[in-house]
Amino acid sequence: MSQQGKYRAPALQKGLEILELLAPLAQPISMGDISAALGRSVSEIFRMLLVLEEHGYIARLGDGYKVTNRLFTLGMAQPPIQDLLGHALPAMRALAAHIGQSCHLAMIAGYQMVVVANVETPGLSGFAVRMGYQRPLIHSASGHVLMSFQTQGRREEIFRATREAGLTFDEPQLEPKLSTVRHAGYISMPSPMLNAITDFSAPVMRNDVAEAALTVPFVDGPSAKMDMTAARTLLVETTTAISSALSGKA
Repeated sequence: MSQQGKYRAPALQKGLEILELLAPLAQPISMGDISAALGRSVSEIFRMLLVLEEHGYIARLGDGYKVTNRLFTLGMAQPPIQDLLGHALPAMRALAAHIGQSCHLAMIAGYQMVVVANVETPGLSGFAVRMGYQRPLIHSASGHVLMSFQTQGRREEIFRATREAGLTFDEPQLEPKLSTVRHAGYISMPSPMLNAITDFSAPVMRNDVAEAALTVPFVDGPSAKMDMTAARTLLVETTTAISSALSGKA
């Protein structure tokens, strides 16, 4: 319902505005900055900040405020996600142990991907991505996989949300890349964050769309347990098995 809808809850609206403002920010911001950004007086948001802090949705760090992971925790409690994790985590642990590399599971959150589960490498080498980590879909292997295996309509929604977030990208150039991912069933690309790491990712499917993407940030070198091609093959086999279990075909 739009802000011009029939029913209004001003206090709730202010609380949601604060959460939406703070959510994408990496650093805490002050009450004054929140007031200025929302176009509301300090007195309007003062009590709302206290209530949000009391309920654990935001935390005060010095003179500023930052969102906590409470909303993420609430979202993770949803039955579909619990079902996904129940099937995925045992398979992820087995994969990490077999290939000697970390892996993580990501889902779509607006125009970003968010990591909802991770398993660290049992060995001495490897790179782990923390739970709750977010990155624009257009800038990650997980994101490319998640976008590739959506309906065209859903993909267009993601593109629109990405532009509204102020990110620029070349849609005519991106679409063929996503088509290639759909055809291959996985993606392999250099990590956009770190040198010497190759991210490969494959979809976990439910109802013919990607519900999640399972990704291995592969660290190559003398200590690697197996080569990248063999590890990637096992990743695809793992996502296929999880997808079958989610569909009741296992």
